Amino acid sequence: MEKVINIDFHVTWKPPVYVRIGDGMRERIEGPDAALAALLHRWPSTNSREFGIAKRRCVDAIARRGSAEGARRAFMEAALAARVFA
Repeated sequence: MEKVINIDFHVTWKPPVYVRIGDGMRERIEGPDAALAALLHRWPSTNSREFGIAKRRCVDAIARRGSAEGARRAFMEAALAARVFA
């Protein structure tokens, strides 16, 4: 008999982080994958130290080389620095 094991590779945060990028609506960021997408494609300031740290921590959390909570804290610091924390 074969056994099926469901594995969830999606890392999520509890609680989520809320940001408002540009004139957009308030967004719920639920994990490092969504945070990385926001950082790479829509972030207003990519020159800050906080941005680089958040990007690196999100990649590490997605690859399971770092903690999801560490990525969440770094993302929040980047959001504060970029003034998009909502």
